[in-house]
Amino acid sequence: MDKKFVSIIIPCRNEERFLAKCLDSIISQDYPKENLEVFVVDGASEDKTREIANNYAVKNNFIRVLFNPRKTTPVSMNIGIKESKGEIIIKMDCHAEYQNDYISKCVANLQKYGADNVGGILKTLPSSNTPIAKSIALSLSSFFGAGNSYFRTGVKEAQEADTVSFGCYKREVFDKIGLYNENLARSQDMELNLRLKKAGGKIMLCPDIIATYYPKDNLKDFFLHNFQDGIWSIYPIKFTKFPFRARHYIPLAFVATVIFSFFFNWSAFVFISIIYFFADIHFSQKSSKEGGDSELLLPLIAVFPARHFGYGLGSIWGLIKIILKV
Repeated sequence: MDKKFVSIIIPCRNEERFLAKCLDSIISQDYPKENLEVFVVDGASEDKTREIANNYAVKNNFIRVLFNPRKTTPVSMNIGIKESKGEIIIKMDCHAEYQNDYISKCVANLQKYGADNVGGILKTLPSSNTPIAKSIALSLSSFFGAGNSYFRTGVKEAQEADTVSFGCYKREVFDKIGLYNENLARSQDMELNLRLKKAGGKIMLCPDIIATYYPKDNLKDFFLHNFQDGIWSIYPIKFTKFPFRARHYIPLAFVATVIFSFFFNWSAFVFISIIYFFADIHFSQKSSKEGGDSELLLPLIAVFPARHFGYGLGSIWGLIKIILKV
């Protein structure tokens, strides 16, 4: 399988903090470099991202830098796919580092399971050494923070999934179902994988494929990131034929219920608030214990609501945008 030619596409914009570590982990892969090409697709970065990418391209002839004036991830992916020649196409994220057998395991599992797309487990680590950054990382590995996103919480055995992070696709997938939907600034992976499943494709989540992911490291950016994710869990309905899975709408239902009860049923609002407060404390205690640091309890109590209410408020705004046709 190491004779399969693999194209890696890394969409990025303003990623000077993370790009070098990401590329270093790709360079250290055990997959034969003669059967590998890497496209760093820069979305008009305003920092040193392009400079860093160019320096790596000069030193490594299998790395190329492409330019995306439209900035968004799906456009970058489509630019890379059109330029690529691989039998297998892997999307990689700048905010991650990859175990040195990551590509080999992706390629092997595609064949082993007869899959159209495979992905692995994200081990989420803090982006900086602060209590908030550590708490954010822990929250994204918790059921309370990630729900049944098993690529975050982990699985013991390979299983079929409706979507995976950093997908590894057979090239023929894009010939069959088309490229990424360029209307979607986010959620483009979920939408693509939903199309793939509707077309009878097979997606596998494999625990032996492992990447390390670095999320936002402060509460403000974390909240805004979740707010944008919330928007793009709802807004794609404007552009796509199929809605996402029910779990993506739970924060919308929860936050909408909280807001409605606040204005129209105060006793229900108090009841919901008490239940959520105790749930927050319970899972914060559990996560701080699993993280081996009791001092993270208070930051976690703030981080989980930032996750839930950021996503839920974003979902409400996405719904408003659809109704207002903006």
